[in-house]
Amino acid sequence: MRWTVLDSPIGEFSVATDGTAVCATHFGRIGSAVDAAATSQPGAEPADEVDARVVAELRAYFAGELTEFTVPLVVRQGSEFERAVWREMTRIPYGETLTYGEVARTLGDPGAARAVGVACNRNPIPVIVPCHRIVGAGGKLVGFGGGLPRKVTLLELEAGVALRRAWS
Repeated sequence: MRWTVLDSPIGEFSVATDGTAVCATHFGRIGSAVDAAATSQPGAEPADEVDARVVAELRAYFAGELTEFTVPLVVRQGSEFERAVWREMTRIPYGETLTYGEVARTLGDPGAARAVGVACNRNPIPVIVPCHRIVGAGGKLVGFGGGLPRKVTLLELEAGVALRRAWS
């Protein structure tokens, strides 16, 4: 697995690829747990085609030019329920939100809002698998692994782009 660090509106953002797909993302720079030789710094040349593609898509997303990621993803962890939540996240349209309860109802378990929240927290590929689009009851901004300021930035970015596209 190779990590690439990008500068973004939410600070440094790290993305891991395995040569065929995106495996993980991380808010901030991946620390000493990863061999420095397997980590590229902001602005470094991509290691392979998948790395180049995800870097290009993330830059376009943060610039407000991309509304749907197409890079291949691979998720090797998570319970069946967590995987179902992560799949459901990818179905939430760009610039829109759902509540934890709405996602739980969509998955056929209306009482599982807290479990949806736990699955959001365990999302191995945040931003690309958009856990930031899931909010608390009544649209309240609660819980986000990257911190609420990052969640607000991502939601504002998407809302602004969605409005500009709707009005043009």
